[in-house]
Amino acid sequence: MSFRDDLPRTAGALRAAGHLPKSVKAEIRDNLLAALKAGRDPWPGIVGFDQTVLPQLERALLAGHDFVLLGERGQGKTRLLRTLVGLLDEWTPVIDGAELGEHPLAPITPASIRRAAELGDNLPVTWRHRDERYTEKLATPDTSVGDLIGDVDPVKVAQGRTLGDPETIHFGLVPRAHRGIVAVNELPDLAERIQVALLNVMEERDIQVRGYTLRLPLDVLLVATANPEDYTNRGRIITPLKDRFGAEVRTHYPTSVADEVAMVRQEAHLVAEVGDPLLEVLARFVRNLRESSAIDQRSGVSARFAVAAAETVAAAALRRSALIGEEPAVARPIDLDSVPDVLRGKLEFESGEEGRETEHLTHLLRRAVAETARDRFAGLDLRPLVDVIADGTLVATGERVPGSEVLAALPELPLLHEVAGRVDVGPDDSPGRIASAVELALEYLFLTRKVAKDATAGAVVYGP
Repeated sequence: MSFRDDLPRTAGALRAAGHLPKSVKAEIRDNLLAALKAGRDPWPGIVGFDQTVLPQLERALLAGHDFVLLGERGQGKTRLLRTLVGLLDEWTPVIDGAELGEHPLAPITPASIRRAAELGDNLPVTWRHRDERYTEKLATPDTSVGDLIGDVDPVKVAQGRTLGDPETIHFGLVPRAHRGIVAVNELPDLAERIQVALLNVMEERDIQVRGYTLRLPLDVLLVATANPEDYTNRGRIITPLKDRFGAEVRTHYPTSVADEVAMVRQEAHLVAEVGDPLLEVLARFVRNLRESSAIDQRSGVSARFAVAAAETVAAAALRRSALIGEEPAVARPIDLDSVPDVLRGKLEFESGEEGRETEHLTHLLRRAVAETARDRFAGLDLRPLVDVIADGTLVATGERVPGSEVLAALPELPLLHEVAGRVDVGPDDSPGRIASAVELALEYLFLTRKVAKDATAGAVVYGP
């Protein structure tokens, strides 16, 4: 990524252009205000937080606060932090060759201060893209002070410098993020003695290494994530560090089916077509899991579960397409059967539920199917389809049954076109798409005890 040729290349040219140093928090504040005034979305790709999380986050940024995002796993905390990059200036000047990203008109390390004094207006300038100004660290128990803050570099000492020389320091992640954003994921997992090392960074904005203080006026926005369970039990944020964060923002799972569907549609990499009705089923399924007493709600049901479920359903459709040569590959309700067995390992069940995991998941999935079908087919009289089945018609479907065979088993009924229309499928659509709508109606009739169903491995027959 190369910067524009018309940007200043020396400190003198930068000064002549009227450029003034600006703190990273002021930079974010100005860009956020400009986006809000212009009606631009400062948070692209963030779903379901518009009225809850984002206003709190915007207030924290406008106040210039470091902050913690507190929420269960899979609530999009890291994704939200990464969007902060979009609030930085696209390009910012830095001293060419400097170890830290120092502003040419405001150097902070002894080496850069010396170069600036020697070269004056000829101090070389390069430009750093905003993507390079975001540093992310996953807190792990083996993280050291040297990783975050820095340590004495034995190579520099061996070159003849004394231990008291600040230039013997090898800087860690936080100083190297000078004039940028530092994100620490799962902050409570950081050992308490390591958290102590961040106290000066957050309050006095300097760093201490190996018993002597190198006063660096660091300019960073420090943000972190934490899980409420870890926050209180497995680990904790020490009180002095917690006090130094200006804001604590609580995140949450999507609050509506529409938001959950939008999130899955955005995040999932679907290898086959999965219609909105099936995504609605999965969204309701995940919401049912989050309310189930059989699931350990302290661990939460991650949004990644819904994404993985959608990808699994799409993969089942693609497999059927390969086996029977049906094109295009379209997911049908029969493909939902693959979800419980494949994904139950992503959930934590309450003690006493051993051996009943698949039973619970199947029940909640069927409930989600019934809720979605009831919503989609509200006001539609399905009795003609019930009557056809009652007269002895059998409809078979399965992982090796093409959509055309599902439709061929039924007589031509005007109702089938209405059923397809309720799931946004037209009469001229592919047999797979129409069969998906018909299967949803048949499964709904089974769940409401209007028709019977005989299920074997990989195959289902609906009948009287």
